Amino acid sequence: MTEKAIQVPTRQVVLAGNPNSGKSSLFNRLTGMRQKTGNYPGVTVDKKTGRMILSNRKSYKITDLPGSYSIFPTTTDEKIAAREIINSADGQDTLFVYVADVTRLDKQLLLFTQMLSMGKPMILCLNMADLIQTDPVELERIFSKKYGVPVVSISSKKGLGVDRLKKKIETYHFNLPSHRDDPFFNSQDLSFRSGAFTAKSYDYITFVKDIHATKEVTSKKEDRNTANGTTRKQQILNAQVQDTMKRYALIEPFLHKLQPLITSDPSRTDLLDRILTHRWWGPAVFFGLMLLIFQAIFAWAQYPMAWIENGFAALNNIIYATFPSGWMTNLLTEGILAGIGGILVFIPQIAILFFLIGILEQTGYMARVVFMMDSTLQKFGMNGRSVVALVSGGACAIPAIMSTRNIAGWKERMITIMVTPLISCSARIPVYALLIAMVVPYQKIGGIFNLQGLAFGLMYFLGGFMALAVAWVLKKILRAPSESFLMMELPDYQWPDWSTIIFNVYNKVKTFVIEAGKVIFVISIVLWFLASYGPSDRMAEATQQAEQESISQNLSPEETANLKATYQIENSYAGILGHAIEPVIRPIGFDWKIGISLITSFAAREVFVGTMATIYSIGSEENIKGIQESMEKSTFSDTGEKVYTPATIWSLLLFYAFAMQCMSTLAVVKKETGSWKWPVIQFVYLTLLAYFSSFLIYQILS
Repeated sequence: MTEKAIQVPTRQVVLAGNPNSGKSSLFNRLTGMRQKTGNYPGVTVDKKTGRMILSNRKSYKITDLPGSYSIFPTTTDEKIAAREIINSADGQDTLFVYVADVTRLDKQLLLFTQMLSMGKPMILCLNMADLIQTDPVELERIFSKKYGVPVVSISSKKGLGVDRLKKKIETYHFNLPSHRDDPFFNSQDLSFRSGAFTAKSYDYITFVKDIHATKEVTSKKEDRNTANGTTRKQQILNAQVQDTMKRYALIEPFLHKLQPLITSDPSRTDLLDRILTHRWWGPAVFFGLMLLIFQAIFAWAQYPMAWIENGFAALNNIIYATFPSGWMTNLLTEGILAGIGGILVFIPQIAILFFLIGILEQTGYMARVVFMMDSTLQKFGMNGRSVVALVSGGACAIPAIMSTRNIAGWKERMITIMVTPLISCSARIPVYALLIAMVVPYQKIGGIFNLQGLAFGLMYFLGGFMALAVAWVLKKILRAPSESFLMMELPDYQWPDWSTIIFNVYNKVKTFVIEAGKVIFVISIVLWFLASYGPSDRMAEATQQAEQESISQNLSPEETANLKATYQIENSYAGILGHAIEPVIRPIGFDWKIGISLITSFAAREVFVGTMATIYSIGSEENIKGIQESMEKSTFSDTGEKVYTPATIWSLLLFYAFAMQCMSTLAVVKKETGSWKWPVIQFVYLTLLAYFSSFLIYQILS
């Protein structure tokens, strides 16, 4: 019999639990995937799926839900989890594995008991059991007897007990008797039954669905007054509070008896928090860490960047020596390799950024940053959870904007979405690195810092400052019925999982190379064609003019070739396009070549470097490092003055710091807000902010 013939239909296994309970780590253990994990809330903001095949040869679909504290959601990511739990049909072999942090059970069991009352098939998974001094078997016996479900103790980080969990999943019987004597819910106990709950038999799943449906009520007609003067919506919300309080009243005495059995050593966390969450020392440490990260991006990446650059230069030389001269060789060297090489050289800096941010996430430090920044960000219309998006924006704005789903208030979430693109992302690293090196010397200060690293950090702090300024304005403009508040628990500090961090760095760099590489590959070919060809009469006239000047000035053959390339690119299709927009960008110090890069950068910011590499390599055999020298020699065609003066470079830096040049980010904003209104507003205000900031700095420095 073939394997296909004996294959059993896929069963569903859904991981549920509180934020930061270790669900994502367990998901990775069960599926062999590398879902991002972090020791702070907001990592999983959408459900993730994988597949697992156990020894019984059954295929299991594993789903990792966003963390949630209750079946009654307050944030977008909690709504995703609640919807999945509620809509899971009984009798279809959907098994829930509820993951609870055994060291923090006081907040972990509310959602568990709610799912228990709903009759969901469950296995209780007590995670982080390696951190307590209790016999896991005894703990499993107590919880199993108390709640009538299979229980297993594990450590998802170390992999302890995961095989036992797989065995329990494999042998779970879906015909287990339901929890009939439910101590947590009795519809007769609801003091608001009259008018709100009219059914004689009112089970918990109906109660939950009724509350979810009532929260969607927007019409006053649908929310008419009941007999006792309160609205139906008020009655059901009061019943929700009553249900939650009753559950805590039953959970707390049980956990109080267990407290002597569940002991851990929090002294390390408490000691570190005295410094890292201190009113003054905490922010100082955070900004110091950010500054060290920026320094590391420059200092640690120098040698690998040089290796990549030299590698592409050697490859160019091999191609020139091997293949005959012609349009195909020029396309390969001056177009494709120049464009792609101009972006791949910055991979070391991007990898270092992702690596260091990953350490902060996994150790639990990011949760402290959320806590510390809450009161400050409240003044700017956001809250502490906005820090997750703002710091994550240093890697990429797309997942950062998606992480705002764990912000409960509409106003706070919308402000965070609108200002997150101002945080300098990894796509800006190539732009900053190229331009800063042209205007700031590599000079060490105090043996630790260097001027280029400080300038790099300045660009990040400038983006953060502008994000706060814009948020303050939006706070005054946007209107919301109520302000949200921050409720979260601080996890214990943990050693990072180095293999996970390295794998995440690999995946992020791989995604960056593939996604950016595809765009740059196409744009490099198009740009090479536009910069190499043009109207035949104009190209012929440009060639003739270059030859005449070469004779009159007695130029060498190499100088003549470079002069021809200069005149030809100016009269090419790319030159015509650039000259068309030059009047608009000339007031901020940009020439037509920069104008071309601004247009191509709307696909992705990092395309700027590839564009400049393609444009400035036309007609020459310079290596990638020589592109910077070509830019420094560039002059305005009408005045002969240098283009890349300090005023122009700082103007260009500010433009790329503020402008919305990422179509993918705009698409995500549309998806998260449900309307094109907000991405259009975002694009317009960021473009105007970038233009006038560049205009101001250019006029001052000129």
